[in-house]
Amino acid sequence: MEENNINNEFTFLGKSMENVSIFYGIFLIVWGFVISFVSDSNSLTSLIPSFLGIPILIFSLLTLKFPEKKKIFMHIVVTFGLIIFIGGLDILRGIIKNNLFDNFYADLSKFMMLITGFLFTFLCVKSFIFARKINN
Repeated sequence: MEENNINNEFTFLGKSMENVSIFYGIFLIVWGFVISFVSDSNSLTSLIPSFLGIPILIFSLLTLKFPEKKKIFMHIVVTFGLIIFIGGLDILRGIIKNNLFDNFYADLSKFMMLITGFLFTFLCVKSFIFARKINN
């Protein structure tokens, strides 16, 4: 994590949060399709990461097209990141019921959503805090 004071922009691994968000959206879309293919799933639930990645990708791209609306678009993006994290918490049900990874690919997706959703939301919040400091 870097706070890039030269451009007054928060970056992660040298990338702006818009670019991180685009990458994350693409990652989620690809993950859902790969897991569905690998697991030979006929259920739409295996595509949940893809369904959540689509709005992240769209609103992240919109921030580049309409920079004056960046604030609202990135708030929408972080809301989806939080939904992903909360959805990933469903892995706790497997822990409580002592059947974690009985459905390997479903639980793997939940675990991925938990970890990446948390990290993504954390980075977005750090970015918002940085932007608030710069603008005050």
